[in-house]
Amino acid sequence: MSNFPKQPLLLTPGPITTSPATKEAMLRDWGSRDRDFIALTRHIREQLLELAGGGKAHVCMPVQGSGTFAMEAALGTLLPREGKLLVLVNGAYGARIAEIAHHMGRGSTTASFDEAVPLDPGAVAEALDADPAITHVAAVHCETGAGLLNPIEEIANVVAEKGRYFLLDAISTFGALPLDVARVPCDAVIASANKCLEGVPGVGFAILKQESLAKAEGNATSLSLDLFDQWRALEKTGQWRFTPPTHVLAALDQALKEHADEGGVAGRGARYQKNAHLLVEGMRTLGFKAFLPDSIQAPVIVAFHSPPDPKFSFPAFYDFLRDKGYAIYPGKVTAADTFRIGCIGQVFEKDIRGVLAATREAVAALGIARLS
Repeated sequence: MSNFPKQPLLLTPGPITTSPATKEAMLRDWGSRDRDFIALTRHIREQLLELAGGGKAHVCMPVQGSGTFAMEAALGTLLPREGKLLVLVNGAYGARIAEIAHHMGRGSTTASFDEAVPLDPGAVAEALDADPAITHVAAVHCETGAGLLNPIEEIANVVAEKGRYFLLDAISTFGALPLDVARVPCDAVIASANKCLEGVPGVGFAILKQESLAKAEGNATSLSLDLFDQWRALEKTGQWRFTPPTHVLAALDQALKEHADEGGVAGRGARYQKNAHLLVEGMRTLGFKAFLPDSIQAPVIVAFHSPPDPKFSFPAFYDFLRDKGYAIYPGKVTAADTFRIGCIGQVFEKDIRGVLAATREAVAALGIARLS
């Protein structure tokens, strides 16, 4: 890997910077019908299911594409054509789920919350009581537009108490924040390889309650995104129905080994928590203000208010940090002018200290006097 040019550290919510060994795992070619690749797929499905706390009552279904592909596949498969979806929205990714349902032509409605406020279980209960036609509920664990952490366990319990099905977008948290599907009632947990698992983009997956999946035959209007048919094929032959992202799966297998070596969810989550704490405290010391209070900040990505000084320009700020070796993200919330710095991937204490030092230099070089 030494022949590859040096790239900036990706301080983003994904894709993220991966380890050299994960990159190197993609140097082998695989036959998609070969027994070695069939065994690799089976092993990855087992590992992901174990990370979610799933047993015989659940299955792991991979799907080609990003986490959004996996979300669309799960929605299209589990939501009956005569069903109705309630989407809980307090950011861009909840809004994207609602958009997916709309494009599918499925019945749907939304319960909207402020971008800086966690989802309210009481309000969810009221929405379900008010509309008996709702059959399914979808929510996002971490809205990475702001880095906001939602109270998913409480939401899941409310949905279960009201007798509805629950779909959880855990794309930005799976592998770093605890989630036990044997304890938290979820019919589907959707995630992807290229976030906290530190794999590369190209494969998403859903951890599905087998009972719910077994009742989903014929729901999907998409051929390639039908998880019921994918399940039936994998269980029968061990093979994907259509060409799988073989190199991406090999990278994920290596990333999962490294995840286990780091201590699994607890170890990975502890490093990210340390990164986030150091970042927030360091930026505060420099004079920047975080968009969210610490109590609802997920250790995935942190949004900061852009300085009110007219000399601040995000493109100039971005370019300065990029030239120093750090790629950050623009803001995504609509309520304020922000920028974001990620804490996940192959990012360690030295890297956070490095971006803080580069930020201090940027402030001086750009002549920014008012930071908050």
